[in-house]
Amino acid sequence: MAEKKKKDTAEVTDNNVTGLESEVEALKEKVGAAEKKVEEAEKKAEDALAKETERKNDYLRLMAEFDTFRRRTAAEKLELVSSAAADTIKGLLPILDDCEIALSQLEKSGDNEAAKEGTLLIFNKLMGYLKGKGLERIEAKGLDFDTEFHEAVTLFPAPSEELKGKVIDVVQAGYTLGGKVLRYAKVIVGA
Repeated sequence: MAEKKKKDTAEVTDNNVTGLESEVEALKEKVGAAEKKVEEAEKKAEDALAKETERKNDYLRLMAEFDTFRRRTAAEKLELVSSAAADTIKGLLPILDDCEIALSQLEKSGDNEAAKEGTLLIFNKLMGYLKGKGLERIEAKGLDFDTEFHEAVTLFPAPSEELKGKVIDVVQAGYTLGGKVLRYAKVIVGA
C-alpha cells in the first residue's frame, strides 16, 4: 500500500507538474501577448505624440508666417500712407514758395498792411499745419554746403575767405518730411 501511495503520489505529482507546466506555458503565452499589446500601444502612443508634435510645429510655423505677413502688410500700409502724404505735401511746397515771395514783395512795397497781415496769416497757418505733419525747413544760409540737404545751383566768388564752401544764398527752400529729404534746398555756394 505504501508503494501504491507513492505511485499515486508520483502520478499526482507528475500530473500536477505537467498541469503546472502547461499553465506556465499558457501564462507565458498570455504574458507574450500582453507584452506585444503593450508594445503596440506604446508604438501607437509614440506615433500619436509624433503626429501631435508635428501638428503643433505646423501650427507654430503657420502662426509665425501669419505674424510676419501681418507686420509686413502693416509696414506696407504705413509706407503707402506716408508716401501719399509726402506726395500731397510736396505738391503744397510751391504754394509755400509763392506765399514767401508774396510776403517779401509786400514788405518791399510797404503799401498795404492788411494785405501783409492776411498773407502772413495764411502762410503761418499753412506752415503750422504742415509742421504738424512732420515737415521741417532745411536751414542752409551761412552753413557749410552739404550734399545730403543742399543742391548747388551755382558757385559764386565768396566775398570773404570764411564764406568759401558755405551757402551764400538760398534760391529755393528745401524741406524734410519725417527726417527724409522731400526737396533739396537750391543754394548758391561760395567758391
